[in-house]
Amino acid sequence: MLPLPLAISRFLRYLEVERNASALTIKSYREDLFALQEYLTETAGGRCVTPGEITILDLRGYLAALSQAGYAKSTIARRLASLRSFFRFGQREGWVQQNPARPLRSPRKSHRLPHVLSTEEIARLLAAPPQNSPMGLRDRAMLETLYSAGLRVSELVGLNDGDLQLEEGLVRVRGKGRRERLAILGSYAVRALRRWLRVRPPDPDGNVGPERPVFVNRFGRRLSTRSVGRILEKYLRQTGLDQRTSPHTLRHSFATHLVDRGADIRSVQELLGHKSISTTQIYTHLSAATLRAAYEKAHPRAN
Repeated sequence: MLPLPLAISRFLRYLEVERNASALTIKSYREDLFALQEYLTETAGGRCVTPGEITILDLRGYLAALSQAGYAKSTIARRLASLRSFFRFGQREGWVQQNPARPLRSPRKSHRLPHVLSTEEIARLLAAPPQNSPMGLRDRAMLETLYSAGLRVSELVGLNDGDLQLEEGLVRVRGKGRRERLAILGSYAVRALRRWLRVRPPDPDGNVGPERPVFVNRFGRRLSTRSVGRILEKYLRQTGLDQRTSPHTLRHSFATHLVDRGADIRSVQELLGHKSISTTQIYTHLSAATLRAAYEKAHPRAN
């Protein structure tokens, strides 16, 4: 019988080769499945189990252990989805006869509204980077692009010169599942990008073609998502803005501000690159919450 570690390795290879999954998606599946492997090895007294030995009771115990350890419902739901995909692949390959994860119900997610910045707070943040140094110009262009186009941070750091259409105010973005879309760049973002590209350090490999990364460090190497987070943290400290703010907060703020000003929800869905409109609809709820907060603050008989 195929041992579990080898089965996991084959599944991850399938995701990479046949499904053309992104590196981030594969990393998430790997972490989820290795966590199950660790749990089952421990409960089996150190013995390496096979996929065919895993029962629904084993998986219920695993999910219960995650809950007791304080994992968020969204994390548990994601791990269960990973298990369903893994065992479905196992059925196709003949490792298992049934999918023991299929009958299990995902925990009901709590629909917490995302943290957003007001337009005034966005303006303070975007004005924070100094404009008398190349790295300051980069940071301004980076933050303007995140907010103007509503990008995920992974989409931002993946941008290359060939993706920019500055004359038209457009940028080609590769999103989740390698899906491509055109995002819109406002005039502030276009100006900031032009200023940054004029002072961007040369590529250390001499690349001047369309594959040259847009956002790089002082040595000309592509920025990582973690670097973007650290840069943002620096400006949050300088401006005194909420430390809960992350690069994704700018994406949430982008969508919320559009909905607040009457943008059609379908248009916002397209701009965000959401596959399902149900994902986008949270911003209509957030807008309603913003209106209620304003009402309760201003109306003399609200409370």
